[in-house]
Amino acid sequence: MSSLGRMGAEVLLPDSPDYELARRAAIPRFQDVRPQAVARCHTAADVADAIALARRDGLPVAVRSGGHCFAGRSSTDGLVIDVRPMRSVFVSSGLVTVGAGARLGEIYDELDGQGLTIPAGCGPDVGISGLTLGGGLGILGRSHGLTSDHLLMAQVVLADGSVVECDEHHDEELFWALRGAGGAGFGVVTTLVFGTLPAPDATSFHLEWPRTEAAALLKAWQDWSPAAPDELAASLLVKPGGAHLIGAMLGGESDTANLLDQLVARAGADPQSAVLRHASYREAKRRLAEIGDETAEGAEEGHPFIRSEFFRQPLPGDAVAALVEHFYEDTATGQSRELDLTPWGGAYNRIRPEATAFAHRDERFLLKQAVVVDPGADAEDARRWLERSWELAHPWGSGGVYPNFPEPDLDRWAEAYWGGNRERLLKVKAAYDPDGVFSSTR
Repeated sequence: MSSLGRMGAEVLLPDSPDYELARRAAIPRFQDVRPQAVARCHTAADVADAIALARRDGLPVAVRSGGHCFAGRSSTDGLVIDVRPMRSVFVSSGLVTVGAGARLGEIYDELDGQGLTIPAGCGPDVGISGLTLGGGLGILGRSHGLTSDHLLMAQVVLADGSVVECDEHHDEELFWALRGAGGAGFGVVTTLVFGTLPAPDATSFHLEWPRTEAAALLKAWQDWSPAAPDELAASLLVKPGGAHLIGAMLGGESDTANLLDQLVARAGADPQSAVLRHASYREAKRRLAEIGDETAEGAEEGHPFIRSEFFRQPLPGDAVAALVEHFYEDTATGQSRELDLTPWGGAYNRIRPEATAFAHRDERFLLKQAVVVDPGADAEDARRWLERSWELAHPWGSGGVYPNFPEPDLDRWAEAYWGGNRERLLKVKAAYDPDGVFSSTR
């Protein structure tokens, strides 16, 4: 490991003062993984040097741009290539060029000064690279598509240390693969260029119902939200305390209220609280991030376990009832459960499944089932609940899994993440990483 000292990157060994902070992933479940070294990379050349070291010493590699991977693939006991120092954001001529370590909040703030934005999520600390390479959903998704649909160019350091800039006309197959399957490990992305959109005003909303109405809300939501106008993005969260409808509409408060009234009528249950707020797009994003923090019970310190699946048809009434009944029965201490339903359709589905590596273009909604376990609590009990909950809904699922909700123990994971694009992705992998340097990052 003496060769580490000759790298241009800032290299942290276990005896380095900043090692403990640098090695820790954002997901608490994986914070005990101890890499042999963390290479903080400021340039593509730093990344190339880190890859060369890993290959020379036979070290497994993990690439970290945010560290929020639910499967822990941004951590390793080998070498972490940390691109978080690359956080530049530059806006010009309707394009935004960002370093691979930039956070959503930083990008939104820079774009907001010019009245622009990109379709992406709300969490300000989420890394742009991981989000984009797995697709990227958000409140603009139903009207403008995935974050990856707006990617125009990416700079990538390959396994042999060479640097390429890929787009629709250069290294086209690599560019195709990065838009939805970049986490499969074709190289290390260091720069991304996106097309932007005018930032619209939006009305954010947060409605709450007691747990007794959760089944009625879920049943009504799955018929209402995916079929609503593309301007509306309304997610449903079933939590221990009840049901939450959270989202935004690209429109005024009155139009938003009228659409929400349709859901209330379908469910036959008035919310116990409802807050609507019309504001600039940036302010709406901030508000939704605040709501997310308020409803994230135990997520900050606990260990999350998730399962997700896309659906092309509504769950029948008896399945909804069984799912909600199982959700609320025998809740063990030290754990917090969640059903998180995200509407699909709209612009998400207006691109052919084979046009990019992101294959989930015919779906109606996405269901993420999660349980967060307190440190020291019984994780096996929580995982048994999660598996049974998934089994109750799975017969009506499409089998597709959102790549940004990876599952370490997922069967037939390549088909689940990438569907009919699997064989083409294997060819891209063989062409750009024939020795499997990045195989651990899938």
